Amino acid sequence: MRAHYFQHVPFEGLGSIALWLAAAGFEITSTRFFASAELPDLNMIDLLVVMGGPMSVNDEAELPWLVLEKRFIREAIEAGKPVLGICLGAQLIASALGARIYPNPVKEIGWLPIQGISANDSAVFRFPETEKVFHWHGETFDLPAGAIRLAKSEGC
Repeated sequence: MRAHYFQHVPFEGLGSIALWLAAAGFEITSTRFFASAELPDLNMIDLLVVMGGPMSVNDEAELPWLVLEKRFIREAIEAGKPVLGICLGAQLIASALGARIYPNPVKEIGWLPIQGISANDSAVFRFPETEKVFHWHGETFDLPAGAIRLAKSEGC
């Protein structure tokens, strides 16, 4: 199995997700948009993980690769590939599927807990019941039709 991830800035890689993927037997490849916008052949991946970053999904004028990334995400979903988004990554998935992205009433910055949502037992991805992760975001989104929410936090 092959997992591909999108990384937007040098300091936001897979982290512990790499361990989960390796334990599940995935071969891992990446597109690092800060260095190159070269996208993989969609037929060569089984799973797409879209990581976070400090930019907004709406920064297409400054970061034109966002347009290509959103198109690839939409095509991956249409092809039936599982796609996981972390923070900005979740916002990019929502935007690619036409959902609204807007300022969150609360900015979450720092090490804060998230709670996995166990109602999604059929989901490809499973989160621990609770996990402390680093947050740094001020935007949120409406959940697109067909998307599965896997985790939540106090403010988002």
